[in-house]
Amino acid sequence: MKVSIIGIGLIGGSMARALRIAELADQIYGVDSNKEHIKVALELGIIDKEIELAQTPLQSDLIIVATPVNHIVEIVSSLLDLVTDQIIIDVGSTKSTLMAAIKSHPKRGRFVGTHPMAGTEYSGPQAAIPDLFINRCSVLVDIDDSDRDAVELVENVYRSMAMTIVYHDSADHDIHSAYVSHISHISSFALALTVLEKEKNEKRIFELAGGGFRSTVRLANSNADTWVPIFEQNRDFVLDVLDEHINTISKFRTMLIKKDFQGFREMIEQANQIKKIVN
Repeated sequence: MKVSIIGIGLIGGSMARALRIAELADQIYGVDSNKEHIKVALELGIIDKEIELAQTPLQSDLIIVATPVNHIVEIVSSLLDLVTDQIIIDVGSTKSTLMAAIKSHPKRGRFVGTHPMAGTEYSGPQAAIPDLFINRCSVLVDIDDSDRDAVELVENVYRSMAMTIVYHDSADHDIHSAYVSHISHISSFALALTVLEKEKNEKRIFELAGGGFRSTVRLANSNADTWVPIFEQNRDFVLDVLDEHINTISKFRTMLIKKDFQGFREMIEQANQIKKIVN
């Protein structure tokens, strides 16, 4: 299978590496507006050749769009104008805007919306790792609007990466992503800013930073070019989740003010139940 990847960053690059290991791709082409990304991807053997966006339908069986979400609608729409039987997927973290934009396209069936739920705080092709997706979940979105052969090929791709596949409509995907991914990033950004502000006056504060702090603020290293468009497209759902999060933090604050440490204990023990989900 010949594959084109548009956006050779962490996810796009890791998919290229995973496809090679699974022996599903005998030729991988790369498209990226950042020529340094192309250079590094060629040097690392992530891609075999650079091509132009408009060439991808002519050269590929599968086209993977792995750009920031603010570019995906335009790219997918332009590709759908060009494809015949080629299959296009995206790997973006938001779906409702994209799905609404292409719903009436006459070649909509050649597109499958996907979101492999994997990543790190690093970016660029140098951050790509082949085992990023192993034992992680990939969401396929609004598959009733996609052609059956397209869905089957994409399912095979993700299973070859040892991923679990689940199915959602675009609105459900976006609200669930707000809860399990987007709010985590906002929380990490906020904690990092809080500590950085304190560090202005207490220069040695980071000497005390242990594993708990480092794991909590790890996501604060994430790329703004990736995350600002996600927050923009998923604004309404993120606001709902953020309101709930702020309300919960306020409860902890109130208990501390009132010295209600029994209530504090009960909330912590309730929070411990998350292990049933994440373990």
